[in-house]
Amino acid sequence: MGRLMKLRNLIDLLKDKASLIKATLSIKSVAGSITVAILRATTHDSSGPPSEKHVAAVLALGNGSRLTASLCIEAIMDRLHDTQRASVAIKCLLTIHSIIASGSFILQDQLSFYPSSGGRNFLNLSTFRDDSGVDMWELSSWVRWYAGFLEQNLMVSKVLGHYWCSSPRVNNKKDKEDKVLAFSTSDLSRELDALVDIAEQIGEAPDSLHLQRNALVYEVVRMVGEDYRLVQSEILLRVSELGNRAENMSYDELTRVVNALKRFEDCKERLSLLFANRKRNEGLWELIGETKMKLLMMIGKMEEMRLVMVRMGRRDDRGSESTRFRNLFAQSGKLLGSDLVLVHGWA
Repeated sequence: MGRLMKLRNLIDLLKDKASLIKATLSIKSVAGSITVAILRATTHDSSGPPSEKHVAAVLALGNGSRLTASLCIEAIMDRLHDTQRASVAIKCLLTIHSIIASGSFILQDQLSFYPSSGGRNFLNLSTFRDDSGVDMWELSSWVRWYAGFLEQNLMVSKVLGHYWCSSPRVNNKKDKEDKVLAFSTSDLSRELDALVDIAEQIGEAPDSLHLQRNALVYEVVRMVGEDYRLVQSEILLRVSELGNRAENMSYDELTRVVNALKRFEDCKERLSLLFANRKRNEGLWELIGETKMKLLMMIGKMEEMRLVMVRMGRRDDRGSESTRFRNLFAQSGKLLGSDLVLVHGWA
């Protein structure tokens, strides 16, 4: 088994060399230089993630024309979908993640519209399997999860209207706070739902957490951990503002926010396990708990008022029926009295 694995690794290494030589021969063309950059960042070597130098070379392709950026994204996707090796797939996804986090706008823009038809599963890795060995089989589950996370990442960016996990220079905290204040309660609730969706996706990480000893998986968890920290920040802004608006929210709005907060709380244990060595944001969880209780109290008051109104309505209905009956009885008595007068000749 060990010899077979070594043979496969050798074959993969030769494939990388051959592909690089082929691309280098056409280095004068734009497509050739793009291919070289992608191949160097996504080799079959499973000992570690792409080097910063090679990732930077890919990101630099976004500083050119829109055509170059488009060809870059297309080349990454071709590499991702053509490979059967988990290590290559992970490196492609790490490169895509770097584009989302640090790439130029033009590169991010091309990524967000790939493919042109869109769709939830545009990375198309939900059935990815590398059966070359036990380790690669387990690593495949991380490929599927990571792809799902990146898909969710882009979907949330579309909901929020910006790349929420981009570098701080792109997304100023003060600007975010001002936007949150200007949003309607409905918009804030919708965005909170989307952010909780991605927290749930993060919490669905594979059970094989021991694979974090693998350098590739470690880098994946590190980058996702950075995004999770930003997710917490985005959730904090919205929960704080929604809590301030509690008294002016409708029953449906209150219920929607409470459900989102409950879903987020349900992720806490799993997220804490995944990011065990990272600082816990206890302040956020306290705010979540306090806000949820506040909203539940508002819901309780509304339900009590609704119950009182229903009871009053029934009482009014019974009162109206009694009044109508008494009036009818009185009218009947008058008519009956008139009839008696006529029968007995009384005037």
